[in-house]
Amino acid sequence: MVVNAGESLFPRLEELLPRVRKPVQYVGGELNSVVREWDAAEVRWALMYPDAYEVGVPNQGIQILYEILNEREGVLAERTYAVGTDLEALMREHGVPQFTVDAHRPVGGFDLLGVSFASEMGYTNLLTALDLAGIPLHAADRGGDHPVVLAGGHAAFNPEPVADFLDAAVLGDGEEVALAVTEVVREWKREGRPGGRDGLLERLAAGGGVYVPRFYDVDYLPDGRIGGYRPNRPGVPWRVHKHTVMDLDRWPYPKRPIVPIAESVHERYSVEIFRGCTRGCRFCQAGMITRPVRERSGAAVRDMVEQGVRASGFQEVGLLSLSSADHSEIGSITKTLADRYEGTGTGLSLPSTRVDAFNIELAGELARSGRRSGLTFAPEGGSERMRRVINKMVTEQDLIRTVTAAYAAGWRQVKLYFMCGLPTEEDEDVLAIADLAREVVRTGREASGRTDVRCTVSIGGFVPKPHTPFQWAAQAPAEVVDARLRRLRDALRADKRFGRAIGLRYHEGAPSVIEGLLSRGDRRVGAVVERVWRDGGRFDGWSEHFDRERWHRCAAEAFAGGPVDLDWFTVRERAEDEVLPWDHLDAGLDRDWLWQDWQDARHGEESVEVDDCRWNPCYDCGVCPSTGAEIQIGVGPQDRSKLLPLSVR
Repeated sequence: MVVNAGESLFPRLEELLPRVRKPVQYVGGELNSVVREWDAAEVRWALMYPDAYEVGVPNQGIQILYEILNEREGVLAERTYAVGTDLEALMREHGVPQFTVDAHRPVGGFDLLGVSFASEMGYTNLLTALDLAGIPLHAADRGGDHPVVLAGGHAAFNPEPVADFLDAAVLGDGEEVALAVTEVVREWKREGRPGGRDGLLERLAAGGGVYVPRFYDVDYLPDGRIGGYRPNRPGVPWRVHKHTVMDLDRWPYPKRPIVPIAESVHERYSVEIFRGCTRGCRFCQAGMITRPVRERSGAAVRDMVEQGVRASGFQEVGLLSLSSADHSEIGSITKTLADRYEGTGTGLSLPSTRVDAFNIELAGELARSGRRSGLTFAPEGGSERMRRVINKMVTEQDLIRTVTAAYAAGWRQVKLYFMCGLPTEEDEDVLAIADLAREVVRTGREASGRTDVRCTVSIGGFVPKPHTPFQWAAQAPAEVVDARLRRLRDALRADKRFGRAIGLRYHEGAPSVIEGLLSRGDRRVGAVVERVWRDGGRFDGWSEHFDRERWHRCAAEAFAGGPVDLDWFTVRERAEDEVLPWDHLDAGLDRDWLWQDWQDARHGEESVEVDDCRWNPCYDCGVCPSTGAEIQIGVGPQDRSKLLPLSVR
C-alpha cells in the first residue's frame, strides 16, 4: 500500500493494537509531546532510541534533541522506538511501516533518522526499524528520497560494526551539531539538492564533525589486523573529531519533559548537573569520552528543576551526572531543593554519586521526602589489588566506614556493584566480594542494633571499551566469568550466619562476549549483525530475547574462511602498534597517554594510581588542548581522595 510522507498511520495501526502486549506504548499523545505541521517544515527529523518505549522514552539525549529541534523555526522532530516482536509481525502482515509515536507518520518520509546508541546491543533493532520503514539496510543502496541515517550516543565512538548500515555518525554532545546538521540539510534542499545524496553527505563530512563511513576505505593485513583507514574522496578529513558543549547553562533542556502514558524505567524529571568525569577509572568509557568536566551552575539547576517539575508533575527529580556529588555546589543545590520541596511529595535522587562522611549528610537531605529505600555503592573490584588496577582507589576500610554511617543513619538496605572479568583478575579477587559483603552486613547489624539489614551484591561482566586504557585488553572468556560467579555464589551460600541478609544478582558471561564483539569490532562484524537479524535476532540487550547460540553460529558463518573469528575480536589482547577500528575517530584523548595508563594498570598491587585532575596537576590526557577547553569547577571540596559511588533511590 502506498503511504504519503506526512500522513498519519494511526487508523491502520489502531486496528492492530488490541492484538499486542502493552498497546498503550504506541498511541502517543503524552504530556509535552509536540506535533508540528508537516508541510510547514523544511527539515524533518525522526529521532530513534533503538529499544522498547519503556526504556527509550526517558532517554535524556533524545528528549533534549527533540525539544531543541522543535523550537527551531521550520524544523520538525518526532520520536520512534523499537516495536515489540508481536507488533512487528502484524505490521509486516498488514503493510504498516515503522512509525513515529507523535503523529504516527512513516519514518521513511523524514529527511533524517537520528539514532542514539547508548548500548551496542540495540544494533539488530536498528535493522528492524530500517526494514519496516522501507529504508534499504545498506547505506550504499539508498537513494535521494531515503532519510539520512545518522548515529550518535556513546556507541557511536566506534560505529564500524554498523558502518554499512549508517550514512553518518557524530561523536560527542549533540545540541550544537544537531542544529548545524539541520542547517546544512536546509541549505542543500533550498539550493535544489545539488549532488544528490552524496552531495549532502559531502557537505556534512567536509567540516570534520560528521563521520561518513563510506567516504573512508579500510584495508586489512593477511593476519586479519587493520592496515589503515584513508579518505576516498577530496575534502574529507583524515580524522573526525568529537563535539563538546562548553556552556551547559546555555542549554537548559529538557524544559518540558515528556511524561509517558505507559510505564517506563524512570518515572522522574532528570537534570544533568554536569558532564564529564576526570577520576580516571580505567574501565569507564563514559568518563573518558565525555571529558572535560563542565558544570551547570547551581542557579541554573534550581531554575530547571522549578520549571521541569511545574511542566511535568513528576514527583521525583534526578540530579544526574557520572558522579553527582562531585559538583562543587552540590551541598547548596540539594539543601535548597530539599527545603523547596519538603512536604510536597516531591523527592530528590542522586544516581551515580560518591560518598564520604559528609555525603551521608547529603544523602540525609535527599531523604527528607521520606523516601529511604536503599543506597548503592560501586566499589567495582572485589579486592584492593583489583581496585588499584582499575584506578578505583577505595579501601575496604573506607567502604565499611561509609556503610556503617549509612546503617547508623537509618538505612536498612545497601547494594554493592562489582564487575567480573576485569584485566589481571584472579578467582581470589572475585571471592573477596563475599568477604566484603559479609563484613558490610556484620558492621551494619552492629551499627544499627538490628538484624534486618540487607546487602545485595550485583555483578556485571566487564567489557573492554574503545577510547579507554583497557581498549587493548583481552576480554575474559564467558566460561571463566561464569565459573568465578559460581564460586562466589557458593561462598555466599556457605556461610549460614548471614542467610538471606546477602542477595546475589549477576549476569552470565555470554551476553558480555557479544557486547565485546560489537564494542571493539570493525566493519567485518556488520555481516554478523545482519545474519543475526535475518535469523530473528531482536532486543539482544534483554535476557529473555538474547540467544547465545544464534550469535556464535552467525559469527562462525560470517567469518568462515577468513583470518578472524569471535575470539579474535574479544579474548585477544592487542599490541601497541595495532591499528584499532576507531583510531581515525578522535575523542580528544592522546593515544600514547591511554597506552601508558594501560601499562600502569598491569602491576597489581603496584599499579599506578592516577588522581582526579580537577583537584590535582594535569596528567596530559590530551582532551583540554584538543577541545580548546578548560576544566570548569567552582569551590573545591575539602577531601575528594576517598569517595565512593552512591545512589539514593
